[in-house]
Amino acid sequence: MFEIQPMNAETFRRQTRRSTVIIALIFLALAMVLSTAAVALFGEPGGDNLRFNVGGVFVAVLLMAALMRGKFWHQAWMAPAVYGWRLKRSLMRVTNVMHQVTAAVEKDDPNAMKLLRFYHLGLNQMHELDGNSSDHSQLIREMDKHKERMEALGLDIEQMQLNPAWLEALKKTPA
Repeated sequence: MFEIQPMNAETFRRQTRRSTVIIALIFLALAMVLSTAAVALFGEPGGDNLRFNVGGVFVAVLLMAALMRGKFWHQAWMAPAVYGWRLKRSLMRVTNVMHQVTAAVEKDDPNAMKLLRFYHLGLNQMHELDGNSSDHSQLIREMDKHKERMEALGLDIEQMQLNPAWLEALKKTPA
């Protein structure tokens, strides 16, 4: 279950830039070392060694993917980037069923109302964290309108968690 956490946007951007630079430098070092090693071990002096260079880069990509999921993903310096990825992934899960969400919201379905509220809150945070202010006023208007509707129905507007059961219930309802 994903939960929206309060986060300072400037700190988030600074920390994600730092983690991106660290990952890029590690990848570059791995790619250079592995390509050089492949050429040294299998290459021909003065020959065409492009395939060994490409092979070294390919192995570096695979190694980086393994390092990212196995080692780096759980490091404190990666926490903001991981949070951002999880936030975007959670929003995408809702986006994938948005036609069902909006149809159920029109019928005042409580789970769909909560799901749309989570989506609005998450999307708003994502825009803030990414420093994306385009269409922000439109989102705020939609959020306020939906919030008022939820309050009129007596629903809790603090929907900071994505409950997977809401998604599953929507997928089972006919469109």
